[in-house]
Amino acid sequence: MHYEALLTKYSHIPVKEKNLQYGFKGLYRNGKIIIEKRLDTVEKGCILAEEIGHHFKTVGNILDQSNVNNVKQEKVARQWAHNELLPPECFIDAYHHGCTNRFEVAEFLNVTEDFLQEALDRYVEKYGDYIYFGNIMIHLNPLNIFHEKRFGM
Repeated sequence: MHYEALLTKYSHIPVKEKNLQYGFKGLYRNGKIIIEKRLDTVEKGCILAEEIGHHFKTVGNILDQSNVNNVKQEKVARQWAHNELLPPECFIDAYHHGCTNRFEVAEFLNVTEDFLQEALDRYVEKYGDYIYFGNIMIHLNPLNIFHEKRFGM
């Protein structure tokens, strides 16, 4: 999903682009999202998805990442973003469009390679190394997609 599509889908959440300090790429506060305006559109989409996750899933000021509860809330928002932008079925679409490596999959799905890898790592935690959709198997680490006929499964 593109940055613009997220802005449209969640238009009830105010979003502003600004030059942020201290290495922040996005912030959620008091029902509003601020995105670092110097990022490219693909990265903005990934950051925006996480900040929308904060809108729906976290409470309070969680900037202090030395606090375990804050780290947990950060992870919940990130997981929401992964589910929103990269549900497991999206890998099947990438496969059908001829994507053969992580770079191509990330490009096809309009996410950064880092965001893609984080989502894959999360799905490994949740599902194990493989996800099956009918006769298609997604091997999550490393990312590879197989059709049962092709490999005699």
